[in-house]
Amino acid sequence: MMDSQGQVSLEYMLIFAVALILLVAFTLPLTHLTIQNPLDVSDSLDVKSDLSKLSNAIESVYGQGQGSRQSVDIVSKDSHKIDVSGTHVSCRLKLNDGASKIVNVDCNSNLKRTSLPIGKGTNTIIVEWPVGSENMKIYEK
Repeated sequence: MMDSQGQVSLEYMLIFAVALILLVAFTLPLTHLTIQNPLDVSDSLDVKSDLSKLSNAIESVYGQGQGSRQSVDIVSKDSHKIDVSGTHVSCRLKLNDGASKIVNVDCNSNLKRTSLPIGKGTNTIIVEWPVGSENMKIYEK
């Protein structure tokens, strides 16, 4: 009489292995997405916080008038370009899936439209309104 217990165990192991491979093949991409989305939200909030600090400095200098000056330190994980105008401060953020998102913060000033390149690491931005000048200036130190 032949013992078929070994063959049954092998079939169960093969079915279990195929089921495990299918489970991993479907859950790994979903896990990757669930990790990337919160990272995008976190990066977006970090950029919005930095833009809010910059916007507050711009409005403070604008409110204080000519002769005022303020500096803002912005710590960035990546290189960005911050667009500044008299009505808003914005930045285009590249998301982990390759798409991009524009983060915008309103502010009131007499700044002319300009762009500030922000490098990776700590960047010091100077906002000033020189005495005798009609417009404010913003630049990286």
